[in-house]
Amino acid sequence: MGEKKVRAVAAGFSCMDVYEKLNRCYPTGNGVDWGVHLQRLGISVSVVSVTGTDEYGKTMRKMLQQEGIEISHLHEKEGNTCQMKMNLINGVDRVHLEEVEGVMKDFALTEEDKEYIKTFDYLHTDLFGNILKDLPELRAAGVKVVMDFSIFSGNPEYNTDENFKNVDYAFLSYEKEDDYIREHIKRIQSFGAKIVTATLGENGSLSYDGERYYHYGIVPVKVVNTVGAGDSYIAGFTYGIMNGWEIPKCQEFGAKISSEVITKFEPY
Repeated sequence: MGEKKVRAVAAGFSCMDVYEKLNRCYPTGNGVDWGVHLQRLGISVSVVSVTGTDEYGKTMRKMLQQEGIEISHLHEKEGNTCQMKMNLINGVDRVHLEEVEGVMKDFALTEEDKEYIKTFDYLHTDLFGNILKDLPELRAAGVKVVMDFSIFSGNPEYNTDENFKNVDYAFLSYEKEDDYIREHIKRIQSFGAKIVTATLGENGSLSYDGERYYHYGIVPVKVVNTVGAGDSYIAGFTYGIMNGWEIPKCQEFGAKISSEVITKFEPY
């Protein structure tokens, strides 16, 4: 018998980034970006979320299928697909103009969705995908939870014991390595996560596994766009975990994937 292939699912928030002035758009969301990177690396990925019945919904489905993403549980509901209206200033700086929440507002996992997710090895989600309450049940079934706290892990609304104890691999964003972030990721890890990692922008990344800290720098490149840098790093790091790599190698690969993303327009 051959070795079992790792399967991953991104569940929760998804949207279309829309640059109307440039006549460009692409499907995104933290989990979608993560999933596309892993799919390109040979990991089988599915997306569990929702689109509307508009043209953006059709475009999202088509583009995800072109990437090889499995979308049998990407629901379709009457209404608008969630959109982030974007603009590009001076050819570099991204500006969020407006969020169209659309059908994403009322998204929740169905019982069928939950049973489906339980068949996967890894689940990626974030704070805004409306599935935080489902994580205890999904983890109990053996699914490893990759949680992207983004910049919100210190926000009182999300800095809760309940959120921290329901993840296996936690990721968050911060600016630099200092006493605060070292203590913060140590505290998060104390709730049971295997590894907690803070991405630090141009200052690299910092991981903690309950025993020691690991710092890794960046791969210097000409920056075109920083959107998607964190998601791509998490994808590279997670790929390393899936392959049994040590933490420094996971950090190195995350930095490599991230450096490739920030040299182009799209987040993957």
